[in-house]
Amino acid sequence: MDTPGAQTPLTAEDEAELLHAIDAWARRSLRPEVVREFDHADRYPAHIVEEMKELGLFGATISPEYGGLGLPASTYAKIVMRISSVWMSITGIINSHLMLALAIEKFGTPEQKKKWLPSLASGEIRGGLALTEPDAGTDLQGIRTTARREGDHYVINGTKTWITNAVEGSCFGLLVKTDPDAQPRHKGMSLFIAPKNPNFISTRKLPKLGYKAIDTGELIADDYRLPAENLIGGVEGQGFYQTTGGLELGRINVAARGAGIAEGALQLATKYAQIRHTFGKPIAEHQAIALKLGEMVTRARAARLLTLDAAASFDRGERCDMEAGMAKYFSSEAALENSVEAMRIHGAYGYSQEYDIERLYRDAPLTCIGEGTNEMQRIIISKQWIKRNPES
Repeated sequence: MDTPGAQTPLTAEDEAELLHAIDAWARRSLRPEVVREFDHADRYPAHIVEEMKELGLFGATISPEYGGLGLPASTYAKIVMRISSVWMSITGIINSHLMLALAIEKFGTPEQKKKWLPSLASGEIRGGLALTEPDAGTDLQGIRTTARREGDHYVINGTKTWITNAVEGSCFGLLVKTDPDAQPRHKGMSLFIAPKNPNFISTRKLPKLGYKAIDTGELIADDYRLPAENLIGGVEGQGFYQTTGGLELGRINVAARGAGIAEGALQLATKYAQIRHTFGKPIAEHQAIALKLGEMVTRARAARLLTLDAAASFDRGERCDMEAGMAKYFSSEAALENSVEAMRIHGAYGYSQEYDIERLYRDAPLTCIGEGTNEMQRIIISKQWIKRNPES
């Protein structure tokens, strides 16, 4: 099928109206004191999630046919940037959810789409992807969770970790080995639509440096019986392809998060540098601070443009692992560097929990790790660049 969202581009006026609504909501609901309260307590923002449902964000990239907004990736990325410049954590709630929806819409059977996508679009079902395991992160082919066919069911056993929405979510794209002995290994992997039940549960929430309030946890499947009709696409051995096909959108999301943090740090530093005075003038007029701001604004702009370039490729239905990798790599590093520089510009206040810089500083490193480490992104970029530019 066509890339979800790409078939329903917005007019410039419609997009501007949507982004204006997102900005108004962020000003109203994501006030600094509210964000600090939930972040410092590491408490799930249930009422904010309900507002995100009302805004339609849980169906952002799901086709209107199934009740979603059908947004192109470029508009979705702009939404994520805007929210992340204020509070990055909550964008993870919809990102993992929409990656499950994308896998179903792109690879699922007609019956699976009809059954699952409307409830995902409304937010009635909150989903995620259960890929990572204690000994298998970037190397997805190293997973050990197995699914054994028994009649019209599969019996699944294994542990997943670092799963976004693990506690509050209710349904997951569960990556397993249906043929542990397959060679190459990826041919033995399958992806299931896996709702929680007493044999598939979240066991704990994992404590983290940043990315607070959102629930990141473990999932354990213990003789978990799942109907065979929940195998995405209905054919074994397609899970690795189905998963990596969704990671392009996931990496665009993380790139947008990084670009948002880079922009948020820049704006906070810009404001502070004009109100803080030393030696009789605003610190923005001191050359040392001016050099930092010049680098920060350039990084933030470049991160935004790379992210939108990758999203545009995705919307055209093109292979964009190189573009998404470049955007994710650069934007996440920009987030990290801008948050550090913003903290330095703020001085001691940047280290205080009374200011928002310390949260951006804690949140930024996740973007360098999530959806594939930046080391892996550089390898992907290099391989795709060589493939596109063969020596004649």
